[in-house]
Amino acid sequence: MAAPGLARAQGAEVAFGGLKADTSLPVEVTADVLSVNQTDGTAIFSGNVLVIQGEMRLSADRVEVIYGNAERSRIERLHASGEVTLVSGMDAAAAADAVYTIESGAVEMTGDVLLTQGANTIAGEKLVVDLTSGTGKMEGRVKTILQPGGN
Repeated sequence: MAAPGLARAQGAEVAFGGLKADTSLPVEVTADVLSVNQTDGTAIFSGNVLVIQGEMRLSADRVEVIYGNAERSRIERLHASGEVTLVSGMDAAAAADAVYTIESGAVEMTGDVLLTQGANTIAGEKLVVDLTSGTGKMEGRVKTILQPGGN
């Protein structure tokens, strides 16, 4: 039996008003180390990695940049791993791993995902966020804690 203020479900649609971003803005990446592989066209940032795009901030231990064209001038996606945190507005999500597909504005976070919205939290195994619309879905034995009188 669930305690008051606690909800459980297999999957939950969630509004992510704070996790909304303009995906057409430039992507800035800072890190302790950058390794580039000219053969496969990847760049790997490691150590205190911070990715910024507008108001959205993503931090992780390691971020691999995958380019989507032959000239390697357009970023297709970012693969973040190791203590990944995504922050936008008042919303924050933490997970073990995340893949951000730039063109679609989709972020898929996996591995002990915890979303915090004010005093409320939602936990699950997988969170898919659409940064362009500010909507998302949490899956995998979802556990929600809602604070009485909260938003």
